[in-house]
Amino acid sequence: MANALNEKQQSIAEVSAYAALGNQEGLKSAIKTSLDKGVNVNELKEILVQVYAYCGFPRSLNALGTLMQLAPESAQDTMPALQANALKVGTENQTKLVGAEVKGALFEFAPAIDEYLKAHLFGDIFARDNVDWETREIATIAMLAVRDGVESQLNAHINIGKHNGLTNEQVAEILNISGHAKAKNVVFGFGEENPYGQYFSGKSYLQKITTENGVPMFNVTFEPKCRNNWHIHHGGGQILLVTQGRGWYQAWGEEPRELKAGDVVNIPAGTKHWHGAAKDSWFTHIAVEVPSEEGKTEWLERVADSEYNKL
Repeated sequence: MANALNEKQQSIAEVSAYAALGNQEGLKSAIKTSLDKGVNVNELKEILVQVYAYCGFPRSLNALGTLMQLAPESAQDTMPALQANALKVGTENQTKLVGAEVKGALFEFAPAIDEYLKAHLFGDIFARDNVDWETREIATIAMLAVRDGVESQLNAHINIGKHNGLTNEQVAEILNISGHAKAKNVVFGFGEENPYGQYFSGKSYLQKITTENGVPMFNVTFEPKCRNNWHIHHGGGQILLVTQGRGWYQAWGEEPRELKAGDVVNIPAGTKHWHGAAKDSWFTHIAVEVPSEEGKTEWLERVADSEYNKL
């Protein structure tokens, strides 16, 4: 899967994800990488303009401002006149992109949104030929993948992307790139690769928040499929505050519990347990260690693949 996308496509997915997040520092690095990988400034302009259709004008304008800081002198982008017959062109483009006519109860309920989608998004934006449709879908999937509450639109564009040449492996890589960008976009910092990695299946990242007043707190981020070994906190227990993504917690002898942002897990001292990411999602939680003079962690066996893969 690592080579499913070429380097140019990888960099476009990364640019799109950071732009959609509004993370300007991450975007600066991604833009520099894109320019090194052969993406030209006008292609980047086009992708960052498209951000507004999925994330709003503020995200798009701020991203374009970041690009302008890094590449103030660029070839003039030719802006064609808006389509006089945009609704007709957009309807045709939308049908080609999706592979079938798009209709439904929602569009009958609010016909204005149907017209705006067809005439503007597909009749104006997708009619511009300075990036191809496959590239636009790479960008769109990456933008939607970092946003919450847009699963149906994300799934729709994954299907559109596949209809326009993307493979399952390429889609998976776009989602992973976006997930990595979103996971790094955390309030307390992404941190470094976890020094306790020998007790994890997969890769995780650790950022110390504080150890003051004898209450250690750490931000822990898991890549998809990553989970820690079965373990026990002796002396003092642990509290998990889930901030991002989707994951799992299981205490010995109990059924696994699915976790999402906003969930809290209280783990009593002496409880054998594990926690980690879902197979298809990055996962971040804050781990709060309950103070204890005799507190220590006993690391045990790995969570069996056969059991984890049932989740």
